[in-house]
Amino acid sequence: MSQTMPVAEALSSGATRAVARATEWLLERQHRDGYWWGELTADTTLESDWILLQLWLHAPVDGVWNPPERERIDRAVESILARQLPDGGFNIYPQGPSEVSATVKAYFALKLAGLDYDDPRLKRARERILALGGIQAANSYVKINLSLFGLYPRDGAPTVPPELMLLPGNFIYQMSSWTRAIVIPLAIVHAFDPRRPVPKGFDLQELFVPGVKTEFAEGAKFFSWRSFFYKADRFLKWWEKRGSRNVREKAIRKAEQWMLERTRYTDGLGAIYPPMMYVIMALDLLGYPADHPERVEAQRQFDRLMVDDERGFYFQPCFSVVWDTAIAGYALGLGGEPPEAALGRAADWLLSKEVRHKGDWSVKRPKTEPAGWYFEFANEFYPDIDDTAMVLLALSRAQGKPAAQSAAVKRAVKWLLDMQSKDGGWAAFDVDNNWESLSYVPFADHNAMLDPTCPDITGRVLEALCACGVSQNHPAVERGVKYLLQAQEQDGSWYGRWGVDYIYGTFLALRGLAAAGVSELEAPVQRALEWVRANQNFDGGWGESCASYDENRYVAAASTPSQTAWAVLALLAGGDTTSASLKDGVEYLLRTQTSDGTWDEDLATGTGFPRVFYLSYHLYRHSFPVMALNCFLQARSAGRG
Repeated sequence: MSQTMPVAEALSSGATRAVARATEWLLERQHRDGYWWGELTADTTLESDWILLQLWLHAPVDGVWNPPERERIDRAVESILARQLPDGGFNIYPQGPSEVSATVKAYFALKLAGLDYDDPRLKRARERILALGGIQAANSYVKINLSLFGLYPRDGAPTVPPELMLLPGNFIYQMSSWTRAIVIPLAIVHAFDPRRPVPKGFDLQELFVPGVKTEFAEGAKFFSWRSFFYKADRFLKWWEKRGSRNVREKAIRKAEQWMLERTRYTDGLGAIYPPMMYVIMALDLLGYPADHPERVEAQRQFDRLMVDDERGFYFQPCFSVVWDTAIAGYALGLGGEPPEAALGRAADWLLSKEVRHKGDWSVKRPKTEPAGWYFEFANEFYPDIDDTAMVLLALSRAQGKPAAQSAAVKRAVKWLLDMQSKDGGWAAFDVDNNWESLSYVPFADHNAMLDPTCPDITGRVLEALCACGVSQNHPAVERGVKYLLQAQEQDGSWYGRWGVDYIYGTFLALRGLAAAGVSELEAPVQRALEWVRANQNFDGGWGESCASYDENRYVAAASTPSQTAWAVLALLAGGDTTSASLKDGVEYLLRTQTSDGTWDEDLATGTGFPRVFYLSYHLYRHSFPVMALNCFLQARSAGRG
């Protein structure tokens, strides 16, 4: 004991000092209104799509393209080229391999912006695309976007019919909320079959692999959903040419109405980049002039996503301000001496963002009172379950205006309970959004057609409900626990849908189980702890690659502060307060903290669409280490270490 005590005390002292520095850093960056807001960044596809939008908005004159945003386009080109890989391609997550769809988009944007055909950078990108299967191997949204300019055969791109709006059974609400927000304005665009002009002599023929069909393949099995939707797409292409004009017009108008209704009380449709871009295109085709208030507002909201300053030129896919505030507030609130005034301001700001209008979620829960929180500054139609749970956790550690907070928490708890799916888990935005057949729709290759329940959100919801006074014996809690135990992987981990990947899912599942009263001695908990310890890096930290989603298994990567914090939190949640793994993980966080109290992180640890789109949350590297170190100190002060 005499030999180990000084080590334990030194570790606690180091953690205390690290938390103090990190807390000071976070408090200095709290907005005067009470929120925290870190940047959210992704890959080059956003800048590439922005250049495509410029071609849409500013057509060539006499075959010559002279867009008014020429200087910004040049900066976008610099931004894209700065991320080109040595093999000529472009990836979808830092240190990842070249990905064909991102590379095709970049190639289009660079060539359109003026790079010469023989430019070595364009040449290397072209060679990489052909090696990856050519433009024919790109995903459906790339093909659809290019078909709008006649650069890809329309027959080879999936049909996105506005008649979806007329299908019975609330069909559009069986798609995930984000797919719904993308597809409906895109369906309007698709229905007009615009074939917008391109500069004289511009094409992408050099990207087509000779002999490879441009049409998507029919399913191998005659009786399969893939085969069914393939035949449905063939019919829809016939319908576009010979179907009822009255039916199509009715569908377009219904889609227009739906789209415009959901631009109210929000920062753009869905408050995310893709639907906001398609809204601009749809309004243009619907005849709204550039100075119409709807067009002006749509363009303004879209342009707000742009960063063009000393940091560089790039787009954020959306704003993560409610999410960032809730995580930072909860992390700080776990401290032994939390900054109560700062947390009070954060609580009041979060309370001002509570949802009080019914949104798409209410289609399946029409009798439930509106409540909960969204992700961004404003997105009333789309509160999400994960944000709501995280906000409740933050409010459990902060005190805003008492009456308002009490009422909001009560409403949110009821909303979360009502949003539990039949399988006992929770999804992101909807209930029972699990029509697996929709995954075979031709335009579903963005891998996010559905919003199924997942262990990471379920674990966080269980923790939040129990933190807000819901009994561990409540039927919803018991069903959530059962769901998690059934969802555990054979190796002891849990899948993480919204963070990379198994480390994220395991940390949240273990915290949910602990909050729900599952004993740390139970076999599933012990198996999970063994999995966490077995995957620790030699430097004491943890890191996981986005490639885990491609491989359907854990793929190790260099240690990151956020993933190391998740692993430390997982160990603590499972009752491990003394192992060498825990000590080494804490020491990694202490050793890698910078002199100003922060941490550096180069890899993406956030997930948008698995295998398609990943996110770098720039506050994760700060907030989660503070959360982990505060939980470690809590365990030590409770005599559990």
